[in-house]
Amino acid sequence: MHQLPLAEFPEAIRPAMAPLLLALAAITAQIQECDRKIDALCRDRYVETALPMQVHGVGPVTALCFLLTLETPDRFKKSRMVGTYLGLTPRQHSSGERDPQLPITKAGDRMLRSLLIQCAHYILGPFGQDSDLRRFGKKLLERGGKTGKKKAITAVARKLAVLLHRLWYTGEDYEALRVTKRREHLLQACA
Repeated sequence: MHQLPLAEFPEAIRPAMAPLLLALAAITAQIQECDRKIDALCRDRYVETALPMQVHGVGPVTALCFLLTLETPDRFKKSRMVGTYLGLTPRQHSSGERDPQLPITKAGDRMLRSLLIQCAHYILGPFGQDSDLRRFGKKLLERGGKTGKKKAITAVARKLAVLLHRLWYTGEDYEALRVTKRREHLLQACA
């Protein structure tokens, strides 16, 4: 166990901090042990988790939850159906000429939806790598609006779910800038 950083606290509160730091160290050790078990489970029993984990920002917990929730890649005829299944598409209530923008349906597995939202936060955050997903989300963020960030995060999570299913279904290697490279190639061919 590591040395407790009690010296960094004022003398008066050190007696109160010692048990808190011990509890924190014990919880950290338990989390690390759980992480090791999940990594081993992914590596040994669910090797397919390597496919979704190719995407920067998707870890073993999300990959494992994705595979176990969807059960089989053949479950959906089209990868686009996964976003709807997980409740990441907007509700619809159109009547006449009105087509209001409504929040997402929140159907499907709550935990997986939450994990995909967290991955989307990471992808759009300061540590996210340049990718088509990130560029898509940044474009939506530029639009702004009252709920612009929330909509961008949800849209990236939906696209991520579709991408993860496609990778799992086809077994392809992930290319972070596939769409961008294809566009550039088409522009060069037309010029």
